[in-house]
Amino acid sequence: MTKITFVTPSGERIETEAENGATVMETAIINGVPGIVAECGGACTCATCHVYVEENWRETVGGPSMMEEDMLDFAFDVKDSSRLSCQIKVRDNLDGLVLHVPTRQG
Repeated sequence: MTKITFVTPSGERIETEAENGATVMETAIINGVPGIVAECGGACTCATCHVYVEENWRETVGGPSMMEEDMLDFAFDVKDSSRLSCQIKVRDNLDGLVLHVPTRQG
């Protein structure tokens, strides 16, 4: 299992175990991570699963696709580290990944 940590706006750290092949959004929903709404269920048609990837993980996670970049336009407080968690597939090399949940979703 791949370990992923979500950090809430209040600083609470929620450590999860994720199935490879699932999405980070699915992992957040299964584990009840507050702030990850996922209104579209992972279809990349909303911006309610927005997360910030910690700096040291950005290269490993990779950047957003063009479609994801378009959807990030609807997210609140987008940064260079912004990603939609529905577009990040869990894999072995993401073990230990740390993501920050924004104060609100788009």
